[in-house]
Formats: sequence, C-alpha cells, structure tokens
Amino acid sequence: MDPFYERPGTSRSTPRERPQFVFGYASLAADLQGGGVAELRGLRRCWGVAMNNSVDVPGYKHYRLRSDGSRPPIFVAFLDLAADPEASTHGVCLPVAAEHLPAIDARERNYARVDVTAAVAEAPGRVWAYVGTPAGRRRLRRAREASRAVVSRDYLERTRAAFAALGPVALREFERTAEPDGLEVWDLERFANETTGSV
Repeated sequence: MDPFYERPGTSRSTPRERPQFVFGYASLAADLQGGGVAELRGLRRCWGVAMNNSVDVPGYKHYRLRSDGSRPPIFVAFLDLAADPEASTHGVCLPVAAEHLPAIDARERNYARVDVTAAVAEAPGRVWAYVGTPAGRRRLRRAREASRAVVSRDYLERTRAAFAALGPVALREFERTAEPDGLEVWDLERFANETTGSV
C-alpha cells in the first residue's frame, strides 16, 4: 500500500474550528479562487490517475473529440502526487468552507482527500490535498499498457496558465513535472454527465 495513505491525519473529518484549505497542484489551482502560493514537501507532481471515457458516471463528465464530436474509447489521464522525500511541489493553498469540501470530494472522484498540513511550510490552517486513489492509479497503469491513455490539451493548458500566473519558479517546476511522459495530448472537449444514469 502507498505509505501516503497510512499517514496519520488522513481522516475525512473537517472540524469547523480550524480554517480549511485545499492545496491546488493541478486543475484546482485554475478552478478555485483566492489563496496563496505554497510549497508541499515530500511529494512530487506526476501523471497518476485516469478516468474511463467509455463509462457514464452520473454527475461526472466525459470527453469528445473537438474534430468530429465523437466520444473515443480512451482513458483520460490527470495529474497526481507521488511520495518522494527529495521533492517538493509548488501550488496554491485555496481557502474553502468546510461545508463545501464534500462537493469537491465528489468532483475529485479519482482522488482521496488527505491532511497534508505538516508538509506545507507555514500552513495557514488545516491543509488538504487530493491524491490518486488506488483504483484511479490502476486505471492509468492499465490504460498505458493498452496504449489507450491520453491527456486533454485543455486540461494541460488551463493548468499551465494557472502556474504561469504564480511566477517563473512555479511555472518551471510545473513544466518539468507535468511533461506528458509519453502520453499523447488530444484535443478534447469536456461535457458534464446527467446526474442520473448508469454507472
């Protein structure tokens, strides 16, 4: 088992007496507002999880090719965090109300929310990060083996723009660690699934 899942403090409880923050190291840095630049020690950014674009998950999403609108039978990869005692990852500590965390959990369904407060220098409060679940990581590993894993160009460019706004150091680190690593980059458009349907 990944030792990161065994760290103390990985409970999903969210005490209201402490300020809550989410450490954004990928698309959350682009999609959530506010926050300050932060550094997460002992973890590095990598392509770690994937979703199956052939499966409809109610309330989630799927992707279609921009060229013809078809829905390809691929697995779409997303950034993740991997334990690495020699590494650190630049990101943003984004303030979030405790009652909003369940909605972010639902959005980040390929990830588990874990407490990384101790790994963030000068943490402004309780800090959570989303790390890939074993199931999400297995999907990417198997998709790579089958040559069916791709990266969405929109996801990559939108996330890159968020780190460009944080300054040259954060951008350099993002570009180094977000290199697609042999994954093809496709022009995909994201669509929201209906809230009811088959899983």
